[in-house]
Amino acid sequence: MKLKVASAYILINCEIGEESSVMTQLKDMPNVSEVHIVYGVYDLIAKIEAEDTDSLKKIVTENLRVLEKVRSTMTMICVDQ
Repeated sequence: MKLKVASAYILINCEIGEESSVMTQLKDMPNVSEVHIVYGVYDLIAKIEAEDTDSLKKIVTENLRVLEKVRSTMTMICVDQ
């Protein structure tokens, strides 16, 4: 097993009323370590972890952004852990 050293927080906007269903899908993803419904400009915040930043980018673009009810995301890659 490779050590996961890169992490990012993803702020997510969903279709109206779909926060719980998107949260359930995110919780089933192996690289997602946390998911929370939040109030404010965004609907959800998720923490993802991977081996490196290239893997983080791939997870966000190929796994997270393609979810049907996700409208937009903002990725914040952690630089200090």
